[in-house]
Amino acid sequence: MKVTPTELPDVLLIEPRVFADQRGFFFESYNRQALAEAGLAGEFVQDNHSRSNRGVLRGLHYQIEHAQGKLVRVTSGEVFDVAVDIRRSSPTFGRWTGMVLSAENKRMLWIPPGFAHGFLVLSDAAEFLYKTTDYWYPEFERTLLWSDPALGVAWPLAGAPTVAAKDAAGRPLAFADVYP
Repeated sequence: MKVTPTELPDVLLIEPRVFADQRGFFFESYNRQALAEAGLAGEFVQDNHSRSNRGVLRGLHYQIEHAQGKLVRVTSGEVFDVAVDIRRSSPTFGRWTGMVLSAENKRMLWIPPGFAHGFLVLSDAAEFLYKTTDYWYPEFERTLLWSDPALGVAWPLAGAPTVAAKDAAGRPLAFADVYP
């Protein structure tokens, strides 16, 4: 397993070692020991699975209390995945990183607590799996506005995305609840 920091050093790109032959492929999508040795020592308590169609944008989500670390990957299709640092004391506060995750490239992304997260579906449909380090608490869920010009996320859009009402009503970073 290869673990590489992104432009935001706490967000890690994880590339599993894939064994492929005429039968198909095999890889470890989670190995607690290997990830701990790479500096990712979170305990996961919940797995989530979503399916979305092309052009669906989910996010940018976070929990202001019970902050969740997320280990994310795509099992079918392709997404543009984004993490935004919303820790006011961080030197990378307000910056984002994004990359394509797909069933084909098998890449995973570690998004630590203190970051907002979202993704845009690039393929006809995508299935997205993520492990979280804390449970979902709807009363603490917040949404950062995906289109906030202050963030300048370069979403690879082909027209207007399909978003949930809560995502359309997200708050710009200047007015959002953030971490100290």
